[in-house]
Amino acid sequence: MTQQAVLLAQISDLHIKAHGKLSYRKVDTLGALRQVIARLNALLPRPDAVVITGDLVDFGHEEEYLTLKEALSHLELPYWLMAGNHDDRQMMRKIFADQTHLFQHHEFIEWEGECGPLRLLALDSTVPQQPQGELCEERLGWLSDRLKEQPLRPTIVMLHHPPFISGIDHMDRQRLRNPQPLAAVIKGHPQVERVLCGHLHRSMQVRFAGTLACSAPGVSHQVAFDLQTDGPANFCLEPAGYLLHRWTPEQGVVTHQCVVGQFDGPYPFYDANGLID
Repeated sequence: MTQQAVLLAQISDLHIKAHGKLSYRKVDTLGALRQVIARLNALLPRPDAVVITGDLVDFGHEEEYLTLKEALSHLELPYWLMAGNHDDRQMMRKIFADQTHLFQHHEFIEWEGECGPLRLLALDSTVPQQPQGELCEERLGWLSDRLKEQPLRPTIVMLHHPPFISGIDHMDRQRLRNPQPLAAVIKGHPQVERVLCGHLHRSMQVRFAGTLACSAPGVSHQVAFDLQTDGPANFCLEPAGYLLHRWTPEQGVVTHQCVVGQFDGPYPFYDANGLID
């Protein structure tokens, strides 16, 4: 009997401000989050869980997290939170004290969870008050120990900062600063199906450490696509999106990039006469 597919949704870079204030005086990030929550609640089949890969709020303020918590109360799916460079660990734990996964590590917000047969391992790549990411020996050691515990179980590793160069210059200046030790840990563990990240506000895929690294699009605004050296730090209002990771034992993980919004269709390819001409 074929096992039912496991569906893990990934949203990222919410940048919520208190009471729906616009980010950068332009972006309705709270409205965008409400849209993606409605979309996730309506999906058939429904995802088994949602992981939010950092930059939950814009400045780490208490009122921002309170606004976020109220919005997430409408999400009808289990969810896990991760810290990004815009977040404050202590304030996250204060407002989301009911989310026990935030307290698995005494200092860093890193945790392990599961989504059906899939094992989830979340790293904390943040550096307080800095945009770039790093992983110290303690954080890498935690990951190595967890991977050794269950070497045969399909696993997704997650962190906020991308461990690869995107080609978008201003974002590459604030990526994960030491990806080589992370790659060395993951290379020894073929059970790692994906390395997921956020931060880039664009969907990207790249080979990394013998597996595939994926970044999620932004829930609201996207980083402008500009591969020029020293290109400006700009954003644009391209369609918001999320990733849906579908796991089956026969194939492993397939990652779908999904767009949030109202669009024409679906329309049929075929009618009673066959392929429509």
